[in-house]
Amino acid sequence: MRLIRLLKNDLAKEIADWVSDGIISVTQAEKICARYDIDYHQAKPQMFGYHVLISLAYLFVGLAVITLLGANWDDIPRALRMWGLITLTMLTQGIAIRKYHLGDDTGAVGIFLLGNLFFGASIILIAQIYHLGEHMPDGVFWWALGCLPIAVLIKSRWLAIQANLLALVWFFLEVNMGFFPSLFPLFIAASLIILYQSKQSIILFLLSLISIACFFEYSLSALWQEKHYFDIYEEHLGSSAALLLFAYSISLYLEQKKSIIAQDYATVLTLWCLRFSLLFFLVMSFQEPWDTLLKSQWAHQTAMLIIVGLLSLGACFFAYKAKKLLPFLYIMVVYLALLVTLLSSDDRSHALYFQIADNIILIAIGITLIIRGIQQGISHYFFLGIATILLTALMRYIDLIGDYIGGAVLFMLFALLLIGAAKYWKKHQALEFNKATQREVI
Repeated sequence: MRLIRLLKNDLAKEIADWVSDGIISVTQAEKICARYDIDYHQAKPQMFGYHVLISLAYLFVGLAVITLLGANWDDIPRALRMWGLITLTMLTQGIAIRKYHLGDDTGAVGIFLLGNLFFGASIILIAQIYHLGEHMPDGVFWWALGCLPIAVLIKSRWLAIQANLLALVWFFLEVNMGFFPSLFPLFIAASLIILYQSKQSIILFLLSLISIACFFEYSLSALWQEKHYFDIYEEHLGSSAALLLFAYSISLYLEQKKSIIAQDYATVLTLWCLRFSLLFFLVMSFQEPWDTLLKSQWAHQTAMLIIVGLLSLGACFFAYKAKKLLPFLYIMVVYLALLVTLLSSDDRSHALYFQIADNIILIAIGITLIIRGIQQGISHYFFLGIATILLTALMRYIDLIGDYIGGAVLFMLFALLLIGAAKYWKKHQALEFNKATQREVI
């Protein structure tokens, strides 16, 4: 049921249909939803649609006001322009605060979002009035920073998402201009606090992960930089892989928590760690990337090894806390063995051996996913394992063979393999259903 928890809105809709059809009572529906941390009454499709429409309405109100101001900007006196923008922003935020105190949290958040939109427009337009534009990203930074206090105070996920998106825009603007966004961790910390204190938000969780990864990668570039802009070095490979293992160990730790929210975040983190790992191994399944790495100088090897060591120790700690240290160590040993062998090898002819090892790992991951999918009854892992094996075979075909007849035969084999896998899955599910039925009879 771990993956089903990620489809809570769909689950709530199904439960609402069960209530309408008289299959279960409202009380039972509330209990089922509570098991998955869903508010049955707030999660109904009618309520969700209402909130979406109201939010879009607020957005278009803000855009309409900003458009009118922009169209008549030159005809409005300078003082009236500035104080009008300030008054509009404060009035909107004041209405939102009043709604919040009256207990209308959802309505208050929508108006806060509108107020933040006016706040950003005020910064841009006032800067235009007084010709304040020496460093353009500063405007986006103050906009994002202005959204942050209210988001933290009322623990709003949507306001945090707005602040985080603006912070990411500021981050990329700063990076593009060759500056280091040293205050970016402030927004990451605020998002993590809200994730810990408020209800579940998969969007905010993923945004936080993206923000952490972006800051980590650019910090390494700033540490190793030879020019005043973002650049990728060979050492990013080892450090990023260690960060991915560290993230996976945290997902193992969260998975053991009693909190449904923590378990949901663990599921999301595990899925994305798995997807990025598969993507990495698929890219590295060709000989050329390994050939490039083998002829690299690795000028920042010491710093990379320190970072890898610290992240590996942290990963082992969380795996130990999750009581899954031994299976995690197998993954860690494979990673460290590949890294050490890569660093110690200076013969480009060894690229073929690394490619073979990479493809063996891909097949092993595919088989492991198939077995896990069957044992745990999770179709996502089962078919992802099948897809991994088929994709690996397809890329090897493209890389090594390449005629039309061979391709047709190979694709036919793939089709037969998929049909066989689907039938095997159906048979396994039928056996599980029969066992469950027999237990109920007994």
